[in-house]
Amino acid sequence: MRRTFVIVAIATVAVLVSLGLSKLEPAAPTVQKETLYIDSVKRGPMLRSVRGPGTLVPVDILVISAPVDARIERIPALPGVKVTPDTVLMEMSDPQAQQNALEAQSQLKGAEADYDNLKAQLDSQLLTQQGQVTAAQSANDQAKLQYEADAKLFKDALIPEITQKLSALKSEQLGKQAKIEVERYEKSKRSAEAQLAAQRARVEQMRALYELREHQVNSLTVRAGIPGVLQELPVQAGQRVAAGTLLARVARPERLKAQLQIPEVLAKDVKVGQRATIDTRNGVIDGHVSRVAPSVQDGTVLVDVALDGALPEGARPDLSVDGTIEIEKLPDVLYVGRPSYGQPNSKVELFKVSEDGKTAVRVPVQLGRMSVSTVEIVSGLKTGDKVILSDTSAQDGYNKIRLN
Repeated sequence: MRRTFVIVAIATVAVLVSLGLSKLEPAAPTVQKETLYIDSVKRGPMLRSVRGPGTLVPVDILVISAPVDARIERIPALPGVKVTPDTVLMEMSDPQAQQNALEAQSQLKGAEADYDNLKAQLDSQLLTQQGQVTAAQSANDQAKLQYEADAKLFKDALIPEITQKLSALKSEQLGKQAKIEVERYEKSKRSAEAQLAAQRARVEQMRALYELREHQVNSLTVRAGIPGVLQELPVQAGQRVAAGTLLARVARPERLKAQLQIPEVLAKDVKVGQRATIDTRNGVIDGHVSRVAPSVQDGTVLVDVALDGALPEGARPDLSVDGTIEIEKLPDVLYVGRPSYGQPNSKVELFKVSEDGKTAVRVPVQLGRMSVSTVEIVSGLKTGDKVILSDTSAQDGYNKIRLN
């Protein structure tokens, strides 16, 4: 019995010890307080903004491409030089374009000669018909006078009735003939106008073709087109290029804008007209959002910011900048510094520092709207609470840490 009692007692103690050990939490790890970023929860106005990197790009950029297949003969300008609209960037040659221009000029002159010839012929025909109309009207007028005279003589019984009737018949016939000649002349006139219009259209067609060919020949001398700086010249003398090949890029460096890359999670609230500031690392420029790209590329949205302030010294195209866009001002919210993890309107776990500052306990926190450096607290914390915002992934699995 004694042996049985001892065995039962030992087993009971072992079970109780095992149960107690299973309920014990792992020892809280110690973290150096100086290595942590700790912030206090505050209540008040919160400026909500988003930030993204970007570059300065010219507002006015002229991309010059080859109008026809051609060979580059000479390049008198190099990238980086200042240019005017008439500055020659390169000279090209294309025998086919020059031949096409000469053929188009010849066709235009032929069409103009055909037009002049047709106009002379139609004018001559109209003059002939106009003479016939005049003769018919004159004969009709004479017949009318003869009829009136014969009618008076017949009334006085000086001529027989047959003579008077013949005069009336002749006057009527000549009147109809004169009317027919007038109608024929009008129809010939309308026909002549239609023929001239068709020939004139052909002349205009040939002129448009000649102007196109001439423009192609003139465009073989490539000019800057706008005042600015020659940014890019990706071709070389002696190279043959196809139509549409990029020849040069000219920009106006005094007019710049910022193109920012905003993370797609934050870009949904960015709208045209919102205030922005651009940090060039040599000065800060005020601006406003002028365009928001409709698509996402590599997880970011491209946002254009028009610069309202003066450019600082050293500002030039392709300069790396940082931009901040003001979304809205929240008048009275609970907020804290932005933690190193977590997304807007999500639930995270943060370590809240105890009042004595020696320990920190993990608590669930509901985040709300997020800004560049602050985030709204929806629930889980109150004003005055101190929380650790640094990355605490090394303490995963612990609900409590000691601060040293």
